[in-house]
Amino acid sequence: MLDKKVIGDRLRKLRGNRTLIEVATACNISPSALSMYENGERIPRDEIKLVLSKFYRKSVQSIFFAV
Repeated sequence: MLDKKVIGDRLRKLRGNRTLIEVATACNISPSALSMYENGERIPRDEIKLVLSKFYRKSVQSIFFAV
């Protein structure tokens, strides 16, 4: 598992120009939860990791683990 800050940086880069609300709504999570993940304050639960990886079309490993 990577450092929370590294995961947060990867999630922020993946979001690109989309808004927090846009991505959070599409992933059925709260914008505040997504913000905490992106700011390195929390690491998502496994179910949320799957949802985010599917949304961004990336593997869970490439987002949340060292590659």
